[in-house]
Amino acid sequence: MSSAIERPLPSKTRTRSFADTFEIWNRKLHYYLGLYFLFFLWLFAFTGLLLNHSWKFSEFWPNRRISTMQREVRLPASGTDLEKAESVMRQLGIQGEVEWTSPRAAPDRLNFRVSRPGHISEISTDLTQGHTRIETSEVNLWGVMRVLHTFTGVRLNDAAGNQRDWLLTTIWALSMDAVAIGIILMVFSSFYMWYRLPAKRNLGMVALVLGIVSCGLFVCGLRWIY
Repeated sequence: MSSAIERPLPSKTRTRSFADTFEIWNRKLHYYLGLYFLFFLWLFAFTGLLLNHSWKFSEFWPNRRISTMQREVRLPASGTDLEKAESVMRQLGIQGEVEWTSPRAAPDRLNFRVSRPGHISEISTDLTQGHTRIETSEVNLWGVMRVLHTFTGVRLNDAAGNQRDWLLTTIWALSMDAVAIGIILMVFSSFYMWYRLPAKRNLGMVALVLGIVSCGLFVCGLRWIY
């Protein structure tokens, strides 16, 4: 009884099989990433329009609601400024990203800001007696969406030692990293799918060149004009 001898596939067949498999997974990657990032991209597209145009409903900051109150809090006998700030926040029922607005001007005062999209609380605490003043600003839905466009939890001016200390801010920042990487992958997959369609190459090349020229105008061209 003879057994069939397995023979290796010809190199062309193996190459074709790899190309077919790559194309299948490239398409899957493209539309699954597109579905996952769909609402993230809509959010950033819409908030980009709000930032680019002074529409009436987007003027959220002048119409913000401001409230002020005084509270008494108990402060820990020791600990870092951040630990003391978090203790004050827990007692006040405030959550968000802590931002140090200025260096400590006096050893008996603790001044900081707590931010989350739509809410900003300016907190000033007397460390010796626990007297605390809270000024809260609240904006409408358009303000929340606009803030999300640039919300990172870290300011460019890091002189006061600001860093991300709120879990939701870290999750949001990681999500934005994922969106950026996902868009890069989608662009490469689009490039591959276009290249695999010879009938579309000429028109695709025109679109590609126009995109490169338009982007290059703002990246490099404006430096030459002025």
